[in-house]
Amino acid sequence: MIEIKNLVKRFGDKLVLSNVSFTVGDNEIVGFLGPNGAGKSTTLNIVTGYLSATEGTAVIEGCDILEDPQNARAHIGFLPEIPPLYPDMTVAEYLSFIYDLKGTTLNREKHLEEIAEVTRIADVGQRLIGNLSKGYKQRVGIAQALVGNPKVIILDEPTVGLDPRQIIEIRNLVRMLGRDHTVIFSSHILSEVQAVSDRIVIINKGQIVADEKTEEISRVVDGRRRFTFSICGPQKEIYAALKQIPGVTYVEALAGHELDSTQFVVESQTDVRKAVFGILAANDWPLIGVEAMGVNLEEIFISLVDKPDGKQAGRRITTPKANA
Repeated sequence: MIEIKNLVKRFGDKLVLSNVSFTVGDNEIVGFLGPNGAGKSTTLNIVTGYLSATEGTAVIEGCDILEDPQNARAHIGFLPEIPPLYPDMTVAEYLSFIYDLKGTTLNREKHLEEIAEVTRIADVGQRLIGNLSKGYKQRVGIAQALVGNPKVIILDEPTVGLDPRQIIEIRNLVRMLGRDHTVIFSSHILSEVQAVSDRIVIINKGQIVADEKTEEISRVVDGRRRFTFSICGPQKEIYAALKQIPGVTYVEALAGHELDSTQFVVESQTDVRKAVFGILAANDWPLIGVEAMGVNLEEIFISLVDKPDGKQAGRRITTPKANA
């Protein structure tokens, strides 16, 4: 688990981070999102011990990165935005070098073979890193982060410069890592963060402006919830009944759907799915389907980081996993 509390970072008179705080639970993938220059890399460099904080703490698996850096770093695998690769080494030589550098005690051959298989670089083990494609270099960078089997994996912009196929491959790899590791995945590519993460943390101008589960990120804009209900029955009566539910602010009936049902879009200030089900059951109106809708992530991002007056929009919500 990662606990970041009130991180402040100044470079001279320039304030780069201002009271940054969030947590990441065990086996959770958190997307760390923000525009260029927002403070993403600075935060991650502090968490991994590459930079010191002016104020605040970063605790990794119970170890403070500033007070106990050696033990804290033992729990971390880090891929910086520019992977720390040696182009004149082969992939196998490089991973063996990292194995020694980290003081790893696991069986060398078996451990490195497993990493090569997971990251799908076994077929380039004897090739020079400098001759690899950008996608393979990123994979080798992730592989070095996995050496020693650290509990926490931190990836800073791992898909920068990759083509669409390579991006999908890295995305699938990050998902797989989340099964056994705690992962922070930094990016400014909105679709990547949304596709991979359990939770999204948005930073802008050195401040956290949103922290929410991925499927509920739309709430940071205005607190509204949106659902679509596919319901069989008299359209006008159903419409009127939905409008009367406490908390419902908007209802729209769309074109006909499967099994002679009508699709209703419902906006509300609270989760009204139980109330809707109760009304439908009482009136014997079959519910064919229900889906939670969200505001487009691009809209959310712009609303939070692109205010002309420089003020932060929305509200900060912190809802980490139960084990966080």
